[in-house]
Amino acid sequence: MTSSRTHLVMIPSYNTGARLLTTVEEALREWNPVWVIIDGSTDGSAGPVQELAERDPRLKVIVLPGNRGKGAAIAAGVTVALAAGFTHVLAMDSDGQHSAGQIPVFMAASQAHPTALVLGRPVFGPEVPLERLYGRKVSNALARFEIFGAGIDDALFGFRVYPAAPLQRALLSTRCARGFDFDPEVAVRMFWAGVPTLNLPAPCRYLAKHEGGVSHFRYLRDNVKMVWLHLRLLAQLGLGQWVRLWNVRRTAAARVPASLKMT
Repeated sequence: MTSSRTHLVMIPSYNTGARLLTTVEEALREWNPVWVIIDGSTDGSAGPVQELAERDPRLKVIVLPGNRGKGAAIAAGVTVALAAGFTHVLAMDSDGQHSAGQIPVFMAASQAHPTALVLGRPVFGPEVPLERLYGRKVSNALARFEIFGAGIDDALFGFRVYPAAPLQRALLSTRCARGFDFDPEVAVRMFWAGVPTLNLPAPCRYLAKHEGGVSHFRYLRDNVKMVWLHLRLLAQLGLGQWVRLWNVRRTAAARVPASLKMT
């Protein structure tokens, strides 16, 4: 287990059930500190984690008064993290999809390249739902168009290390990116702002209900949100953002190390 005063693990959670405590315990075996943002959960999942935090100083629990969405939960956590002197946040899901074993790998990459947004490139198992797999291919293709090429291998995968200050600026630049649209929107906006990217492979598993898997994804509702997200980004791109993005691409090619060139 590695300790850090600059990099923390942040786990937003909404009604994840018993799986939340397991995810937190797995993360604590790999990193210190770990913060959990309880996004208005009503299923009692916060209780065991809060009890663990009372016994373990490596764990901090922030409870939000109501459910506002993943992006809003991370935004609240990042504000507190910056005030506490942390510079980087590794975000991971609370539902067991992400492997805690990858935390040290991603943190080491971030520490070696502190200006970079370290993005996970998911390695799926055979259990992945096909509709989710095909849907993310469309979203990833649109994200590449919105950044004029390579740089974001997977716009939807939430296992990432964010430089905290640029993430906060990206969130402040839009009233959106507070729900399921958080992951793709902030990745594109941070790229537009000139934040270099580093993409690393990471295993991803979809747990069945009998394994404790929980999903709040609603196919119609959340795909409509994704369509609206990309329409907004494309509109902003066409209204002048493309000029800034072109300059970002040009200057990045000259100054970013070869290991980070829009990988």
